[in-house]
Parts: sequence; structure tokens; C-alpha cells
Amino acid sequence: MRDMDLYVVTDEKAGKGKSHCEIARLCFEGGADIVQLRAKDSSDGDIVAMSKIIRKYADEHGGLFIVDDRVSAAVEGGAHGVHLGQSDMPVSEAREIVPEGFIVGISVDNAEQAVAAVRDGADYVALSPVHDTMSKGFLSKGFGLDELRRVRAAVDVPVVAIGGMDMDTIPGALANGADVIALISAVVSKDDIASAAAGMKEFIRTVKTSGAPRKK
Repeated sequence: MRDMDLYVVTDEKAGKGKSHCEIARLCFEGGADIVQLRAKDSSDGDIVAMSKIIRKYADEHGGLFIVDDRVSAAVEGGAHGVHLGQSDMPVSEAREIVPEGFIVGISVDNAEQAVAAVRDGADYVALSPVHDTMSKGFLSKGFGLDELRRVRAAVDVPVVAIGGMDMDTIPGALANGADVIALISAVVSKDDIASAAAGMKEFIRTVKTSGAPRKK
């Protein structure tokens, strides 16, 4: 995943009525490297059905498809991986369920959680949120760039930055150790999601290749 740039999380509310599947399709069309299906209110059966559709979009565009939280549904639906939170199934338990090669990622608050997650088998960690964000309908206070840098120094797996990411904050996240930038509203809330994804991916790539030093 370190050679990937853009990770988009689906959100029907931010998508102004577009379905999770439609959002995912447009994101992949725009060049998103990874799309996460986050459908907290959907049943496992609905997650499986949507996953089978989104996996086809991922394969058509050479991207990765991740399901939020629902480990069994992610496997049954044919996703490439699952993304866990600190209150979800532990990484070690997920590893016992998923097939070989299945991606398991997890959100972390700090470097200590990141180290524990990697020890238990996480393929990537996401500091969430890096900056203050309202993406979950309430204010989530960001852990900051200093903590992002600590996470980067503590683990040898890809680090994802999510929360308050836009063209103003992405350069700082990349400079402080993020390998991949995760976005919701900066892509999903736009009228033309595919174009927004393409623009953000190009911006991330440009910043990565600008030669700006990454902090240790």
C-alpha cells in the first residue's frame, strides 16, 4: 500500500443521495487506489450484496476494496480486506477468520496502539482523525501531526492519514509520515465524484514527488 495514494470512504449522506455502490464506482473511475465501504446501518446481508458489486468495480480499475468493521461479511462479499476500529473485533481474532492474503487494517489513536496492532497482524494502521473532523456527525478532535509522526516512527507498515484531510492539510500529513491519504467529504460530497477523486489523487502524487523532506 505504500505505493498507493488515495483511499476514499463511502458515505451516503455526504454523497447527496448517491448509493454506496455508486460512490464506490465513481471513486474507482476517478483513480482511487482504495475504497472502503462504510455502511454502519446496513445489515450483514446488505453488506455482502454491496460488496459483490463493489469488488467488480475494484477489479475493473485495479483498485483495492475494503469493508469497514464487518469481518465475516467482508470475506463473504469478496472484499480484499477489512478495516477495524478500536472497539471492533481485535486484529488477532480477525486474523483467525480471514483467508491468507486478506488485508486487515485498523484505526489507532496513538503510536502505542499502532505497535500493538502490528504485533497482532495488522497490514496497515490509520491515525484517525489527524485533524478535527465532523465526518461522523459530531466533532472528533484530531490527534495531530506530532502523533502521526510518532506512529510513522513506531511501525514498519503503511500509515494512513484520515480526518480533516484536504489540499491545505495533505502536505503536512505526507511530510509527517503518511503513506496514504484517506478522504470522505473532499471527494464524496462533490457533484462530480470521479473528477474530485482524480484531482485529489493528482494533488497527492504531486506533493509526494515534490521533493519535500519527510520528518522522522
